[in-house]
Amino acid sequence: MSFLRRLAVIPTVRAPWTATRRSRYSTTSRTWSPKHLTKAVLFGGALIASPLLFSTVYAEEPSDTDISLDPETITDAATGIAFPKSIRITNKAHAPTMTLVGLGVRTVSFIGIKVYSVGFYADLNNPDLKLSENMSIDEKIESVVRSCACVVRLVPTRDTSFTHLRDAFVRAVGARMLLRRKSGELSDEDSIELATPMRKLKTLFPNSPLKKHVPLDIFLTPPIQGRPRALIFRDLGGIESDWMSVEFILHYFDGKHPPSPPLKKTVTETLEPLTK
Repeated sequence: MSFLRRLAVIPTVRAPWTATRRSRYSTTSRTWSPKHLTKAVLFGGALIASPLLFSTVYAEEPSDTDISLDPETITDAATGIAFPKSIRITNKAHAPTMTLVGLGVRTVSFIGIKVYSVGFYADLNNPDLKLSENMSIDEKIESVVRSCACVVRLVPTRDTSFTHLRDAFVRAVGARMLLRRKSGELSDEDSIELATPMRKLKTLFPNSPLKKHVPLDIFLTPPIQGRPRALIFRDLGGIESDWMSVEFILHYFDGKHPPSPPLKKTVTETLEPLTK
């Protein structure tokens, strides 16, 4: 049975949404075996429009953002970390509903140290999303990221720091820039213009710890005509850059070396049979 079909047999949860400034895990949990997935996530961001493709601004004040979590959760069996089956994050503007597409653990070093669990959410009901039987899984993932509002939720398995995450993010974006330049998809001129959002990425994070099991939500705003897309790090701020916003999310699904192979595996199980 396909991943989505198995999810479809789950009864609808009718519990009310709860809004809190900081997310809290529900006591209702299920182990991920790709079995469960439904419901809704809403993330919002009122952004300052700019005519420049690679312009950089702060997103809405972090204090204006609330998060609502589906009380039903799915647990990453590798770490015991629970993820809501849907998330709804709101501020002055509203993004569409998003659902959990897949999750997995990130491990490093030859002894397999577990660094964090990561969940990927997307608005799969977006009418602009086109998925066909002839598309490869990488093409389907790219279509989702380029067409829909998305969220990446990182939950560390141990105490870490925002500077440590910042360094990893900067390396990831740098690697995507190199990849796109080699393929001819990113010109020298584009690379120069990306220097401003790259500087913003380097200065966005505080020199403070990020505690074990405290989630960091990273929201990719939906495409809006006349506005660059933005990458919003909840409670920290955001960066407006069409290129960086999309490529940052896509690096989690890098064809050869994704940060979390289990994440890509479960996302593949969701998207592979899906057509629309």
